[in-house]
Amino acid sequence: MSDAGPPGLSRLPLHPPQPKPDQMGDPVSGAPTANIANALTLLRLLLVPVFVGFLVAHGGHSSGWRDWAFVAFATACVTDLVDGDIARRRDLVTDIGKIADPIADKMLTGAALLGLAALGDLPWWVAAVVLVRELGITALRMFVIRHGVIPASRGGKAKTLLQNIAIGLYVLPLTSAWASARLWVMGVALVLTIATGIDYVSKAMRLRRTSARAAWKRLRNS
Repeated sequence: MSDAGPPGLSRLPLHPPQPKPDQMGDPVSGAPTANIANALTLLRLLLVPVFVGFLVAHGGHSSGWRDWAFVAFATACVTDLVDGDIARRRDLVTDIGKIADPIADKMLTGAALLGLAALGDLPWWVAAVVLVRELGITALRMFVIRHGVIPASRGGKAKTLLQNIAIGLYVLPLTSAWASARLWVMGVALVLTIATGIDYVSKAMRLRRTSARAAWKRLRNS
């Protein structure tokens, strides 16, 4: 009497297949931790308290200090644009960099939104919507990482760009038409923030159902 079990089960690998890396899950290259990409990420982290200090200086409504806060914020945003690209092009991807990069992004965005809300320049609910979305998607990404990595969509990249532009406009001491323009930019950024968040949740649920790991588990349990 054969103990082979269900057809195909005997050929089932002992461990589930691992997801292939993509632009959001780059394989570690073995490069030294001290490299230019990680240095840019570290610079962004160090700029966060500098930015906050400039933003709240002299009660938070000094035009000169707000200009300096914008410079610090814009510089940090530029490092966000280039550090990952440099790491991939120069084969400088490290475990530290992959962890520090999203932390730096969330710290910068969170500090800006909470600082602006505390100063009364931005409604608290706007800051709450953006931060809940960002932290929630980060947690979801960690939850589904065993099934695969969902790469950033064009909508997600546009969301990040518009968020940064909107925050920058709120940091600057603007008046008249420019002050009205930032309301519209933030409005569009909020729409994209919510829409891309819903899209990511949908993709994550589909990934958990259709990934190679999910198929392996179903076959294993059959």
